[in-house]
Amino acid sequence: MSNFPKSGYAACLVLALLLGCKDDFKPNQAENNATTQFWIKGAAGRIFVDRGGAGGVPVVIVHSLAGNTTQWQAQLDHLRKNRLAIAFDMRGHGQSEPVQNNDFSLAAMTQDVSAVVDSLGIAKFVLMGHSYGGGVIATYAGVHPERVAGLLFVDPIGDTSKLPRQAVEQFLSVLRTEAYAETVEAHWRGILLNADSAVTQQVIAGLRETPKEVVISAFASALQFDPVAALQSYQGPMHLISSGLPEDPNNTSELHQVLPHLSRVKLPETSHWLQMDRPKEFNLRMDEFLNRIKAAE
Repeated sequence: MSNFPKSGYAACLVLALLLGCKDDFKPNQAENNATTQFWIKGAAGRIFVDRGGAGGVPVVIVHSLAGNTTQWQAQLDHLRKNRLAIAFDMRGHGQSEPVQNNDFSLAAMTQDVSAVVDSLGIAKFVLMGHSYGGGVIATYAGVHPERVAGLLFVDPIGDTSKLPRQAVEQFLSVLRTEAYAETVEAHWRGILLNADSAVTQQVIAGLRETPKEVVISAFASALQFDPVAALQSYQGPMHLISSGLPEDPNNTSELHQVLPHLSRVKLPETSHWLQMDRPKEFNLRMDEFLNRIKAAE
């Protein structure tokens, strides 16, 4: 797993032999339901895409901050049995390129969503977003509501727009110092409660491989997110799958609290990476929502 793509056509040719990857993918280059890995040209650099399956309402997965496509393999395998499912590495993550302007905000990440679905010629689809990715899919749906068949939030960020700005700036200031690694890893380990050693190792490895500037820029954006404003133009189906992490009774800014019409289910005894902790149970809950979308067609 790398936070930068394999550069040059020679490397991509090697990967093509091993993985079936292609550069600058066009939809008619793949078999109808073949699993294919490739890069596309994004707004600010190449984006790594994992595409497979056919039929049904397509599902596009948006990973968390410091996440990547590999954290969703169990869901991709499950979904591709009867529908098209796509995952991609957001800019600065996994095998996608970083950008020169260091803009890894929610708004910037929605450009990556647009690049992926437009390059694949997908007109309408379900967006599934985890954590920071939940903010990304909400932002995208607010700008392109006509293209979104449904939103599935997975332990997403909530309303952070009313957080005390002084506290936010203090936190970001710490991240810009030599205390970055210790601070951010301590936070990640706190929300890895209930995860086993394999999940913990994979998640922490992804964090360490994600450039510091990516994490700081994304945090700065996530800590001023207003989901109500972001989703004002979107009136379609939405659902939330929450982790089994302890809830703060004094916290009134969780997504299901600021969006009271949002349906929600909890997956007990899971970490923030619930799709990796209990994939079978997660997939059942995911299917319940997707079946609602299918019934509404």
